[in-house]
Amino acid sequence: MNSLTTDMLRLDNIGKCFAGGVQALKPTSLTFRKGEFTVLLGPSGAGKSTLLRCLNFLNVPTSGQILVDGLGTLNGNRRLLRTHRHQTAMIFQQHQLIGRYSALRNVLIGRIANYNAWRSLWPLPIKDNRIALECLERVGLLNKATERVDNLSGGQQQRVGIARGLAQQPKTMLADEPVASLDPATSEKILGLLHRICKEDRLTAVISLHQVELAKTYADRIIGLADGQVVFDGTTAQFGTNAYHRIYGDKRKQ
Repeated sequence: MNSLTTDMLRLDNIGKCFAGGVQALKPTSLTFRKGEFTVLLGPSGAGKSTLLRCLNFLNVPTSGQILVDGLGTLNGNRRLLRTHRHQTAMIFQQHQLIGRYSALRNVLIGRIANYNAWRSLWPLPIKDNRIALECLERVGLLNKATERVDNLSGGQQQRVGIARGLAQQPKTMLADEPVASLDPATSEKILGLLHRICKEDRLTAVISLHQVELAKTYADRIIGLADGQVVFDGTTAQFGTNAYHRIYGDKRKQ
Protein backbone atom coordinates (compact mmCIF):
# COMPACT_ATOMS: atom_id res chain seq x y z
CA MET A 1 0.00 0.00 0.00
CA ASN A 2 1.41 3.42 -0.92
CA SER A 3 1.72 6.14 1.69
CA LEU A 4 -1.24 8.44 2.18
CA THR A 5 0.66 11.60 1.10
CA THR A 6 -1.03 14.45 2.99
CA ASP A 7 -3.26 12.10 5.03
CA MET A 8 -1.88 10.87 8.34
CA LEU A 9 -4.52 8.36 9.42
CA ARG A 10 -7.38 6.86 7.47
CA LEU A 11 -10.20 4.73 8.87
CA ASP A 12 -12.14 2.57 6.41
CA ASN A 13 -15.38 1.24 7.92
CA ILE A 14 -13.85 0.76 11.37
CA GLY A 15 -16.30 -0.73 13.84
CA LYS A 16 -16.06 -2.09 17.37
CA CYS A 17 -18.25 -4.63 19.15
CA PHE A 18 -17.71 -5.58 22.77
CA ALA A 19 -18.77 -8.74 24.61
CA GLY A 20 -22.45 -9.48 24.35
CA GLY A 21 -22.70 -7.94 20.91
CA VAL A 22 -22.68 -4.33 22.12
CA GLN A 23 -21.89 -2.14 19.09
CA ALA A 24 -19.86 0.69 20.64
CA LEU A 25 -18.78 2.05 17.26
CA LYS A 26 -20.70 1.50 14.04
CA PRO A 27 -18.69 1.20 10.77
CA THR A 28 -16.95 4.57 10.44
CA SER A 29 -14.75 6.06 7.73
CA LEU A 30 -12.65 9.13 8.56
CA THR A 31 -9.38 10.74 7.55
CA PHE A 32 -7.16 12.65 9.99
CA ARG A 33 -4.66 14.99 8.36
CA LYS A 34 -1.18 16.02 9.46
CA GLY A 35 -1.14 19.12 11.67
CA GLU A 36 -4.92 19.11 12.19
CA PHE A 37 -6.32 19.54 15.72
CA THR A 38 -9.50 17.45 15.81
CA VAL A 39 -11.91 17.30 18.76
CA LEU A 40 -14.37 14.44 19.28
CA LEU A 41 -17.59 15.60 20.96
CA GLY A 42 -20.53 13.61 22.22
CA PRO A 43 -22.41 12.50 25.34
CA SER A 44 -21.14 9.68 27.53
CA GLY A 45 -21.46 6.37 25.69
CA ALA A 46 -21.51 8.01 22.26
CA GLY A 47 -18.36 6.18 21.11
CA LYS A 48 -15.72 8.92 21.51
CA SER A 49 -13.29 6.90 23.62
CA THR A 50 -13.88 3.77 21.57
CA LEU A 51 -13.06 5.60 18.35
CA LEU A 52 -10.02 7.25 19.91
CA ARG A 53 -8.66 3.97 21.27
CA CYS A 54 -9.19 2.23 17.95
CA LEU A 55 -6.69 4.65 16.44
CA ASN A 56 -3.81 3.01 18.32
CA PHE A 57 -5.47 -0.40 18.78
CA LEU A 58 -5.96 -0.07 22.53
CA ASN A 59 -9.39 -1.16 21.35
CA VAL A 60 -8.83 -3.65 18.54
CA PRO A 61 -11.40 -2.94 15.80
CA THR A 62 -13.75 -5.79 14.99
CA SER A 63 -14.29 -4.62 11.42
CA GLY A 64 -12.67 -2.39 8.82
CA GLN A 65 -9.07 -1.31 8.46
CA ILE A 66 -6.74 1.53 9.46
CA LEU A 67 -4.13 2.97 7.11
CA VAL A 68 -1.21 5.10 8.30
CA ASP A 69 0.97 7.42 6.25
CA GLY A 70 4.26 5.69 5.48
CA LEU A 71 3.18 2.35 6.97
CA GLY A 72 0.12 1.23 5.03
CA THR A 73 -2.57 -1.06 6.45
CA LEU A 74 -2.02 -1.96 10.11
CA ASN A 75 -4.53 -4.73 10.68
CA GLY A 76 -2.86 -8.00 11.65
CA ASN A 77 0.70 -6.77 11.13
CA ARG A 78 2.45 -6.72 14.52
CA ARG A 79 5.61 -5.04 13.29
CA LEU A 80 3.70 -2.15 11.71
CA LEU A 81 1.47 -1.86 14.76
CA ARG A 82 4.50 -1.55 17.07
CA THR A 83 5.88 1.21 14.85
CA HIS A 84 2.52 2.99 14.78
CA ARG A 85 2.18 2.84 18.57
CA HIS A 86 5.71 4.12 19.00
CA GLN A 87 4.89 7.21 16.92
CA THR A 88 1.47 7.72 18.55
CA ALA A 89 1.40 9.33 22.01
CA MET A 90 -1.58 8.90 24.34
CA ILE A 91 -2.72 11.24 27.12
CA PHE A 92 -5.25 9.88 29.62
CA GLN A 93 -7.92 11.48 31.78
CA GLN A 94 -6.43 10.13 35.02
CA HIS A 95 -2.84 10.85 33.96
CA GLN A 96 -1.62 7.21 34.32
CA LEU A 97 1.55 8.33 36.09
CA ILE A 98 3.56 6.45 38.73
CA GLY A 99 3.08 8.49 41.86
CA ARG A 100 6.30 7.54 43.65
CA TYR A 101 8.41 8.42 40.59
CA SER A 102 9.74 11.90 39.93
CA ALA A 103 8.35 13.97 37.07
CA LEU A 104 11.54 13.30 35.11
CA ARG A 105 11.37 9.54 35.64
CA ASN A 106 7.75 9.50 34.49
CA VAL A 107 8.63 11.42 31.34
CA LEU A 108 11.50 9.02 30.64
CA ILE A 109 8.92 6.23 30.35
CA GLY A 110 8.08 7.80 27.00
CA ARG A 111 11.59 6.87 25.80
CA ILE A 112 11.51 3.18 26.79
CA ALA A 113 9.94 2.01 23.53
CA ASN A 114 13.20 2.92 21.77
CA TYR A 115 14.93 0.00 23.49
CA ASN A 116 14.42 -3.73 23.94
CA ALA A 117 13.12 -5.14 27.22
CA TRP A 118 16.58 -5.98 28.60
CA ARG A 119 18.09 -2.56 27.84
CA SER A 120 15.17 -0.76 29.46
CA LEU A 121 16.07 -2.34 32.83
CA TRP A 122 19.16 -0.10 33.02
CA PRO A 123 19.37 3.71 33.27
CA LEU A 124 18.70 5.31 29.92
CA PRO A 125 21.44 7.19 28.04
CA ILE A 126 22.15 10.87 28.70
CA LYS A 127 20.50 11.84 25.39
CA ASP A 128 17.18 10.46 26.66
CA ASN A 129 17.46 12.44 29.89
CA ARG A 130 18.14 15.55 27.81
CA ILE A 131 15.03 14.92 25.68
CA ALA A 132 12.90 14.34 28.80
CA LEU A 133 14.15 17.55 30.43
CA GLU A 134 13.44 19.50 27.25
CA CYS A 135 9.89 18.13 27.25
CA LEU A 136 9.39 19.17 30.87
CA GLU A 137 10.65 22.63 29.97
CA ARG A 138 8.12 22.88 27.14
CA VAL A 139 5.25 22.25 29.54
CA GLY A 140 6.67 24.67 32.13
CA LEU A 141 7.75 22.07 34.70
CA LEU A 142 11.53 21.93 34.44
CA ASN A 143 11.72 23.19 38.04
CA LYS A 144 9.62 20.18 39.13
CA ALA A 145 11.80 17.54 37.42
CA THR A 146 12.96 15.89 40.67
CA GLU A 147 9.65 16.09 42.55
CA ARG A 148 7.43 13.05 43.04
CA VAL A 149 4.39 13.45 40.84
CA ASP A 150 2.00 12.56 43.66
CA ASN A 151 3.06 15.87 45.24
CA LEU A 152 1.99 17.82 42.16
CA SER A 153 -1.42 19.34 41.44
CA GLY A 154 -3.82 17.73 38.99
CA GLY A 155 -2.97 20.27 36.30
CA GLN A 156 0.76 19.75 36.84
CA GLN A 157 0.32 15.98 36.64
CA GLN A 158 -1.47 16.34 33.33
CA ARG A 159 1.39 18.49 32.06
CA VAL A 160 3.78 15.69 33.03
CA GLY A 161 1.56 13.36 30.99
CA ILE A 162 1.85 15.68 27.99
CA ALA A 163 5.64 15.82 28.43
CA ARG A 164 5.79 12.01 28.58
CA GLY A 165 3.88 11.85 25.30
CA LEU A 166 6.20 14.41 23.73
CA ALA A 167 9.22 12.37 24.83
CA GLN A 168 8.13 9.69 22.36
CA GLN A 169 8.76 12.28 19.63
CA PRO A 170 5.41 11.24 18.09
CA LYS A 171 3.70 12.04 14.82
CA THR A 172 0.22 11.64 16.32
CA MET A 173 -1.13 12.83 19.68
CA LEU A 174 -4.27 11.23 21.14
CA ALA A 175 -5.93 12.50 24.32
CA ASP A 176 -8.91 10.86 26.01
CA GLU A 177 -10.82 13.45 28.07
CA PRO A 178 -7.53 15.08 29.18
CA VAL A 179 -9.19 17.88 31.19
CA ALA A 180 -12.28 16.10 32.54
CA SER A 181 -10.96 16.00 36.11
CA LEU A 182 -9.71 19.60 36.16
CA ASP A 183 -11.38 22.89 37.08
CA PRO A 184 -12.45 25.18 34.20
CA ALA A 185 -9.50 27.60 34.45
CA THR A 186 -6.94 24.80 34.58
CA SER A 187 -8.74 22.95 31.79
CA GLU A 188 -8.39 25.92 29.48
CA LYS A 189 -4.68 26.30 30.32
CA ILE A 190 -3.96 22.61 29.73
CA LEU A 191 -5.86 22.42 26.45
CA GLY A 192 -4.25 25.66 25.28
CA LEU A 193 -0.82 24.21 26.06
CA LEU A 194 -1.62 20.96 24.26
CA HIS A 195 -2.95 22.88 21.24
CA ARG A 196 0.15 25.08 21.05
CA ILE A 197 2.55 22.14 21.24
CA CYS A 198 0.66 20.13 18.61
CA LYS A 199 0.69 23.12 16.26
CA GLU A 200 4.38 23.84 16.84
CA ASP A 201 5.29 20.20 16.07
CA ARG A 202 2.67 19.77 13.32
CA LEU A 203 1.25 16.74 15.08
CA THR A 204 -1.94 15.03 14.01
CA ALA A 205 -4.04 15.54 17.16
CA VAL A 206 -7.30 13.79 18.07
CA ILE A 207 -8.79 14.85 21.41
CA SER A 208 -12.04 13.70 23.03
CA LEU A 209 -13.84 16.31 25.13
CA HIS A 210 -17.12 17.00 26.89
CA GLN A 211 -16.60 20.78 26.96
CA VAL A 212 -18.22 22.25 23.85
CA GLU A 213 -16.79 25.74 24.38
CA LEU A 214 -13.24 24.42 24.59
CA ALA A 215 -13.81 22.50 21.38
CA LYS A 216 -15.08 25.63 19.63
CA THR A 217 -12.08 27.60 20.90
CA TYR A 218 -9.28 25.24 19.90
CA ALA A 219 -10.45 22.74 17.28
CA ASP A 220 -9.69 22.98 13.59
CA ARG A 221 -12.31 20.31 13.13
CA ILE A 222 -15.10 18.89 15.29
CA ILE A 223 -16.39 15.36 14.90
CA GLY A 224 -19.64 14.75 16.76
CA LEU A 225 -20.76 11.27 17.74
CA ALA A 226 -24.08 9.92 18.99
CA ASP A 227 -25.09 6.30 19.50
CA GLY A 228 -21.81 5.00 18.11
CA GLN A 229 -21.80 6.89 14.83
CA VAL A 230 -20.59 10.18 13.39
CA VAL A 231 -23.42 12.70 13.13
CA PHE A 232 -21.34 15.83 12.47
CA ASP A 233 -17.96 16.45 10.85
CA GLY A 234 -16.94 20.02 10.13
CA THR A 235 -15.13 23.17 11.19
CA THR A 236 -15.96 25.21 14.27
CA ALA A 237 -17.56 27.80 11.96
CA GLN A 238 -19.94 25.09 10.73
CA PHE A 239 -20.77 23.94 14.25
CA GLY A 240 -24.10 25.54 15.07
CA THR A 241 -27.35 24.77 16.81
CA ASN A 242 -28.38 22.04 14.35
CA ALA A 243 -25.06 20.24 14.78
CA TYR A 244 -25.31 20.56 18.55
CA HIS A 245 -28.75 18.97 18.62
CA ARG A 246 -27.70 16.16 16.28
CA ILE A 247 -25.00 15.29 18.79
CA TYR A 248 -26.75 15.89 22.11
CA GLY A 249 -30.44 15.96 21.28
CA ASP A 250 -32.32 17.31 24.29
CA LYS A 251 -29.89 15.86 26.83
CA ARG A 252 -28.07 19.14 27.40
CA LYS A 253 -28.81 22.83 27.20
CA GLN A 254 -26.59 24.86 24.93
